Parts: sequence; C-alpha cells; structure tokens
Amino acid sequence: MPWKETRLMKLREEFVLRALEPEANMSELCRDYGISRKTAYKWVARFRERGVTGLEDLSRRPHNSPLRVDAEMAIECVRLRRIHAHWGPKKLRAILLRSFGKERAPSVRTIARIIERAGEPPIRRRRPRGTTAPAQSPSIIATGPNDVWTADFKGWWRTGDSARAEPLTIRDAHSRFVLAIQLMHKTDINSVKKTFERLFEQHGLPGSIQVDNGSPFVSMRARGGLTALSAWWVALGIRLIRSRLGHPEDNGAHERMHADMRFELEDEACANLAAQQRACDRWRHEFNHVRPHEALEQQVPADLYRKSERQYRGIRRPQYPAAFAVRKVDSSGGVKINGARFRVGEGLREHLVGILSVAKDTFRIQYYELDLGQVVVPALSGG
Repeated sequence: MPWKETRLMKLREEFVLRALEPEANMSELCRDYGISRKTAYKWVARFRERGVTGLEDLSRRPHNSPLRVDAEMAIECVRLRRIHAHWGPKKLRAILLRSFGKERAPSVRTIARIIERAGEPPIRRRRPRGTTAPAQSPSIIATGPNDVWTADFKGWWRTGDSARAEPLTIRDAHSRFVLAIQLMHKTDINSVKKTFERLFEQHGLPGSIQVDNGSPFVSMRARGGLTALSAWWVALGIRLIRSRLGHPEDNGAHERMHADMRFELEDEACANLAAQQRACDRWRHEFNHVRPHEALEQQVPADLYRKSERQYRGIRRPQYPAAFAVRKVDSSGGVKINGARFRVGEGLREHLVGILSVAKDTFRIQYYELDLGQVVVPALSGG
C-alpha cells in the first residue's frame, strides 16, 4: 500500500477507535480530523460491519481478510493491549478466549495486525540468553503446588525520591504463583525471616526452597551452607536446595520473572517506596490471576496453586538414632568432638546436632535429616 494510503488508513482507524469510546464527542472529533459528520458516521458504520478492513477503499478491499472481526472485538483487542502494554498477541488471545470463546476470539496473527494498525508501540524484546544447559543442575521435580518454592532478591532500583527499592521475590515452582514481592528495608536474616513466617502462616510449608548462594540464604563458610535462616527452614522440615555458584540459569524461571519485573516495574519506577510497593502488589495480582502463561497452557498461576497441607507449627524437635551423640552448638558455632572443639557454623548456634563415630577419630555430623559431612578429630592425649 502506498505511503499516503497507509497514512490515511491509520488516521481512519484512529478516528474510529476514538469515536467508539464512551462519551466521545463526534462534533469535536470531526473538527479535529477535518471531516464531515456524514463521512464520520460512514466510517463508523463500515468499521462496525467489517472491522478494520471496512476502512479501506472498497475497490482495494481483499475478499478474504484475516482482520475481518467485528468492531467490538477490534476495540477490545486494542483496549487490552493498552492495559497490558508488555503482553504479546498470544497472551491477549488467551484472555479473549476466556471471555468470548473460540468462535469470536481472533487468531494470534489477526490480533497482532490489529494492534499494529492501531498504532500501538512494539513490545520491547529481551535479548536471548547465550547460555547452554548446565551439566549438573539441582535435581528438582515439582509435580504439584508447594513441592518447591524459589526465592531470590531482584536487583534494586531507585524510586523517584531516590529511595532504594530492593524486592524479595518468592514463588511456587510448579504453578508459577508469586507468593511475595516484598520491598525490603533491610536484607538481614531477621527481616527476611519475618516475610517467610508470614507466608508459612498463610500458605503452609513447602517441601523445598531453592535459593542461590548469596546472603542471607547461604553461608559459603558453613557446613551445608546453613545460615540461621536456612537452618530454621531445615528445622521446620523444609529441604534446602542450592543453585550452583555462578549459575543463575539453575533457577531460570525465577530469573525470567525478574526480567519481566525489570521492564514492567523497574523501568516505570514510582515516586516513593509506598507507591512502589503498591505497584508490586498490583503486578503480582495480575501475574497470578490475569496473565496467561504458555508453560501452563495459557492458564494463570492461580488456576493451579493450592495451599499446602503442611501447616506451620514451629520447629521440630530433632530425633537422632540411638547411635548418635547429641550436642548443642555453642554461641560461636562450634561443638566438642572427642574432647576437641570443632566449628560447624554460626547459623546452627543453640541447635542440636547428631554426631556419629564412623571410624577411629572420624565422625559424621548430622542436622535433622541433613548430612553435614565428616570430620577427623584426634583424641586429646592425657585423658
């Protein structure tokens, strides 16, 4: 189509979409676009009858147009696109299918052309990751809700008043249901623990939690990587799953969610932290209850997520076999074995560990079900 005709079509489409908006003033629109009321009503009638193609000159209209949808459906496509500016045609069609069914919902290609011709800005595409599948990633099989939760900190950004917005994000791996996007004033263990405690009370306990190797989830110098936070999880009966060091792809689905947050929250930062938290809450609701997911066959996470049957009742009392000696970890993170003090990690302070003699001067340390490895501690001479 020549440039002038393309421009004319876009003006007609723009006019009709504005004319069909609630409380539109036809007289003012006619003056703005320099057309008569007769011409205006002609284009509106043709749009209602044949959709976008009805705005083409009759001699040029194709006999079978992929854009032959009714006016209300075309308007709905544009309306949804303006509400969800970062969604592509596949997600928009999933929403339309729910509301109108297969008979009326346009195809993905038709929706793409409608929003393009309506002059909507293109979606900002993320650059594909140039990574390959890791050789040995964590063994995670999430066959149902709450089998595995994933947790991480999204990189921080500044709000309009220069405050630092640093969200803790927690999600269910099976359903993709986002349990929390909490802007943290502090990222210390006690602050993060309060967020998890609230989620445990609200949703119950997961079977496992997967995290990277950063604070406050993991200590690289402690046995089992346990911090006071992850040691608490284990005491509750939650398995700790650690991603490999330097391999964010081990938690790839969580990272992709963070990429969406970058474009839809960080790039549109709010004036202050209170407003930013409200925006995060709205985004989480939309992600869970509105946005279709290809990986879920265009269902929303809320369709799949269910509360855990494991209620939060506080930490368990450890039960070690009779062959184990039970010792309390001291305030410095150590225990005495065979008369000598051995460090296990400050995250286990005041917790009970089991110690099993497996060979001469060789002992295995266990914390609940978690094997913390073996140590060699020669006996002290002189009794």
